[in-house]
Parts: sequence; C-alpha cells; structure tokens
Amino acid sequence: MLQQLSAQDASFIYQDTPATPMHVASVAILDPSTSPYGPLTLEAVMGFYEERLHLMPTARRRLVNVPFGLDHPYWIEDKGFDLEYHIREVGLPAPQDWQALYTLAARILSRPLDMSRPPWEVYLIHGLDRLEGVPAGCVGLLFKTHHCAIDGASGLEMALALADLAPEMAAVPSPSKPWRADPVPDDGELLLRTWGNVLLRPLQLAEFMATAAPAAPALPESMRQELPQATPVPRTRFNAPVSAHRAVGFERFPLDDVRAVKNEVAGATVNDVALTLCGGALRRYLQEKIELPDDSLLAMAPISVRKASAEYGQGNAVSAMFVTIGTHIEDPVERLKHVRDATSAAKQMANAVGADTMLRYNEFMPAAVSNLAQRLTTEFARANQAAPAFNCSITNVPGPQVPLYTMGCRTVTTIGYGPVTHNMGLIMPISSYCGEFTISFTSCRDMIPDPDFFMACIRHSFEETRTAALGTDAEADAKVAAIAKNYSHMAEAALAEVRAARAKASGS
Repeated sequence: MLQQLSAQDASFIYQDTPATPMHVASVAILDPSTSPYGPLTLEAVMGFYEERLHLMPTARRRLVNVPFGLDHPYWIEDKGFDLEYHIREVGLPAPQDWQALYTLAARILSRPLDMSRPPWEVYLIHGLDRLEGVPAGCVGLLFKTHHCAIDGASGLEMALALADLAPEMAAVPSPSKPWRADPVPDDGELLLRTWGNVLLRPLQLAEFMATAAPAAPALPESMRQELPQATPVPRTRFNAPVSAHRAVGFERFPLDDVRAVKNEVAGATVNDVALTLCGGALRRYLQEKIELPDDSLLAMAPISVRKASAEYGQGNAVSAMFVTIGTHIEDPVERLKHVRDATSAAKQMANAVGADTMLRYNEFMPAAVSNLAQRLTTEFARANQAAPAFNCSITNVPGPQVPLYTMGCRTVTTIGYGPVTHNMGLIMPISSYCGEFTISFTSCRDMIPDPDFFMACIRHSFEETRTAALGTDAEADAKVAAIAKNYSHMAEAALAEVRAARAKASGS
C-alpha cells in the first residue's frame, strides 16, 4: 500500500547530493564470547534479519517519485527486494586498531545509498581483536540507513525491538499479516493523488490553524524574551561547503561521572553536560587552530516529538532547539551554567509554541516549493553564499542502561554517525548505554583533517569539566561512587521492569 513521506522525511531526500548523502549510521561492537550459537557469520546475520524483517517497517520499502517533483515521494513495498544486496561482510584492515575502524566507517559513510532500492545496508566487520578497551574476538555490525526512513529516536526503538535481554534469542513474534509487494504506480495515479492532496490541503490547514491558535498569545512574549539575547552566528571552518570524504571518531566516559557533574550545578541535566562537553571540545580545537570566535557557537539540538503511540522505526518526528554552547567561556562550570540557562530558554520557546506545532507547519508548504527551496538552499550553501543558521548539530539519544544482546553477542558499545551538509559540516551524536556515555562525531575530512586531535579535545573537555565541578580525583571519586550506588539499584529495577513487560507482551 502506498504511503507518502511527510514533509520532514522528504526534506532529507531533497538535501541529498553526492557530497552530502543524508544517511545515519551506527556501529555496534559485539562480543561473541557470550553467544551460545557459535561465531557470528554472514549467514547468521542474514538469517537473523530475514526472520525480523516485519519488525523493521521500512526494510522492504523503496521510494517512488512523483512526476516533476509536484508532491512528496511515496514508499512502496519493493517486489524486487533482495536481502543479499543489503547485508555485506568486510574485514578490518591492518593494523586493526581504532583508527582503522574509523577509516573504514568513514569510507562506508562517504558512499551514498542506492535510492532505487530500500535505502539501508548492514556490514558485518571482522578483525576487531586489537581494539583497545574491548574484549578480544569482538566483531562489529554497522547499520546504515537513509534519514528519510528513521530519526534517532525511532532508530533506537527499532534497535531495541531487535535486541534481546539475554544471550538466548527470544522467539520472534509472527507478522500480523503476510508481506505483499506493491505494484509500481504509474505517473497518472501519482498525479491524481497529488491533485487530491492539493484539494485537501486548505481543509487540513484550517484544522491545523484552529488547533494552533491557543499558542499564538504566548508567542510574542516568548519571542520578546529571546530576541535581546540573540547574537549573530559566527562563521567557523564547519560552516563551508563539504567534500564527499568523512572524518569520524568517538570517545566514551563513565555515565556516573557525567551525572555527578550534573548534580553540582542546580537545575542542570545530563543533556546540558553533554552540550557543555561539546562546547569545551570545540573551544579547544578552534583555539589551537587560532580560529576561536569571540561569540559562542550555536548548536542545533533535535527534539523528538514522537508520540508514544507512533509506530517505531518509521520516519522522522523531530523539531529543534537552538542553544549557545558557551565556547566563549573558559571555565567549564560557568560554561555549564550558561548552557543550562540557554537550554531552559530554548525549551520555554518550544513549549510556548509547541514543538510538534512547529514541525507541522512544514506540511502545508507545497511539495514542489519545498523541493525547490531545499535544493536552492543547498546550492547557495555549496557556493558558500549563505550565512550559517547554526554552527553544528548535537543530538542526544539516551540508550538503555541494561545489557543488550544481538544473536547471542553482548553489545559492548555503540558509535553513532550522522549526516553533514554544506554550511553545517559537524554533527556530534551523543548516547549512553549500560553505564557508558559516548560522544561521537562526523565531519568533512577537509574540516577535521586531524580526527585524533579532535578526539583528544573531547577527552580534555571531559577531564577539565570533571575536575572543575567535582574537585580533586579523590573528591570526584567519592561523589561518583555515591552516584553509582544509587543508580545501580535503579538499573536493576529497570531491567526487571523491561523483562516483565516483554514477558507480558509475548504471552498476550
């Protein structure tokens, strides 16, 4: 059955160019020593996904475009779907260290997806024996999919649905109905649907305006509070045209340390600490390049507006808030206070209007206009003729704090990657899993030619923030130990809750 992309989903199609492929990805490092099923092979991975295709809503769907771009594309169930095309096997080249993994991931991320097929790929990566800090014998699983199909929250939900809470794989629920391929619609049918959408849009707009009207009185006051604090967005090396080559990396820290830092500043959140750490890393990196602006860098932080009832793994439901991340402030604690205030103001603005309300405004722009506007914006950015709207993107998707297993293999850690665009060449995905807090980054190789140094800047930002907020190592260790004791009980309770919910779902 044809399903049309939302305006937001379609926007990622319109931004797609050879230099800016709009896919997201993650690498899960898996420990096969826990698996009762033996070594992880390509055949095992293919069998795993084949059994679970019905749990991945867009797994067998490909796009069809409306003639002349008059309306947003549609998903159809692809009769030519071939699982073997989507799942590949690679070996990590010598010296099989972290840098080799980053280089391999960067090369995979630099290649656009084949949009004539369902837009996703999985890579089984062998040869991770020498990665420092992970058990010997680990393998990697890189999942890459187009942003038009999932966002961070829906991608996490889909990953959780595919994972197990123990090495033994749980029984896979049967599909609610047999899968059927869709006939490919002809141009006449697509144009007829477009005409129907044109006729319905004024009615939908009227209904939307009626529901959005209550937020209108709050908007001028919230804007008045925000405008005096607004400053021009400084141009940095990340706000220029990007090449097709990627630079990636990540650092990981104890989540309890991040929580302890958060507790030292009243009203701060883990997300505030994450933004502060990114701000500190960017401050140090640009300072070393003698490129640090006087004004703070502005980050775009996505906000999930996905409703609890929404189908996981399907499309995007994301609004945004814009936050100054304190790169102009040397002291890490003062930077955290600045970020806390900035995120609080941004949230008040979003709440006044309604984040989902701002998202829905896009649905009423004619598709042809939206398509043209996105492509013109991309061209202006590629020609370096557009002022930056923000400097970078920082996205935080908290993960589960209980161990997860894939095909019997324990997930050791995960690394997130996101798309970059002309005029916005840095994205920093942040996540947490099982007591670990990770900061990843994806950029253009011309903008970060020294990813090792950028990773060192992230590490330095964490260490200086920890020391500034928690005191000496002994003082910090005592505070972190108290945090760890408290959260260990919460993690056990959460695991019991998840297991009970799954047991109830499988029994119903």
